[in-house]
Amino acid sequence: MQIREHKMRKTSIIFFILFLMLGIPFRTSAAPTQSTPPVVHAVLLWSNGCTSCSQVLTEILPKLQEKYNSRLSILLIELATADDIGNLYTLGSALGFSKEQVSVPFLIIDHTALIGVNDIRDRLPELIDEYLSAGGLEYPALSPLSQMLPKGVAFTSFDPNLLLTAQTATDTKATGMALAWIIMAFMVLALILVIVMILRAFQGTPIGKANRWLDIAIPVLSLIGLAVSLYLTYVEFTQSRALCGPVGDCNAVQSSPFAKLFGVVPIGLVGAIGYIAILVTWVWRRIRSDSLARIAGLIMFGMGLFGTLFSIYLTYLELFVIHAVCIWCLSSAVLITVLMLLNLPAVSQWLAISDEEE
Repeated sequence: MQIREHKMRKTSIIFFILFLMLGIPFRTSAAPTQSTPPVVHAVLLWSNGCTSCSQVLTEILPKLQEKYNSRLSILLIELATADDIGNLYTLGSALGFSKEQVSVPFLIIDHTALIGVNDIRDRLPELIDEYLSAGGLEYPALSPLSQMLPKGVAFTSFDPNLLLTAQTATDTKATGMALAWIIMAFMVLALILVIVMILRAFQGTPIGKANRWLDIAIPVLSLIGLAVSLYLTYVEFTQSRALCGPVGDCNAVQSSPFAKLFGVVPIGLVGAIGYIAILVTWVWRRIRSDSLARIAGLIMFGMGLFGTLFSIYLTYLELFVIHAVCIWCLSSAVLITVLMLLNLPAVSQWLAISDEEE
């Protein structure tokens, strides 16, 4: 009897151990598998004041972020300096685009670039679905972009209040463009006046000598122009954002390839040198009576004429190539044109005297 009970107890223990051994795998296999959901990463390059960028940031991306939630991660990189624009062009070239084809908003997903509102709205959702089905996508592995990633901000952390509204951006651009056209017309009319007055001087009817207060206006305007040029030079060298006010988009102009002469010398520095040269010439005429002092007016007029012609060219670029204007540049254009006109009487009299001597 005892032997039988001992065998039953032993058998029970064996069955219990087998049950435990068989139960563990079942419980393990029944536990749910933990997996990380796929995420698609993309990068948007944008510029504040850009109407199309505002539309993408306030209308298109919020809907996509709401739809895909944590499965979509978009990094925003604001283009605010000349180096940023240069990196954008380099990036565009690496993806097969010419400089003329590159603009903001510029969205990169994998090695595909979506440029403009329509391209982003029409193609991005389809690409997101495609890459999610493939298991997700990391940020694009492009060398120009890798330098810019550290300054990026996640779209989910972006404050839309920092954006200029689309309407504000449009109004600012329209006001700047209108002002640029007015100043362009002023410079062209000033050149026509110069031609007419010079022809009259050759005919023996020069302009009368300028009043004393008009002569004093030359150094005053030159100093103002110098201050404007030095500020633009500072912005260029420090790569900081320019204070534009309610007119135009100075940063778009300053960050364009045309902000440097021959791609090396900042236009602001060229202007500063010109205004300093006018100041030195004016002072020389006031304190000296040599041959150089006698033609100082002609020299200042020549510098003003060159500056006006150059300003017409720069304003043309703003209106037709860059499609943005800089209030500081327009101010300098007005100043140099007025300086040219202030020195016109001296040139007119010099031409008349030279004609009489012949």
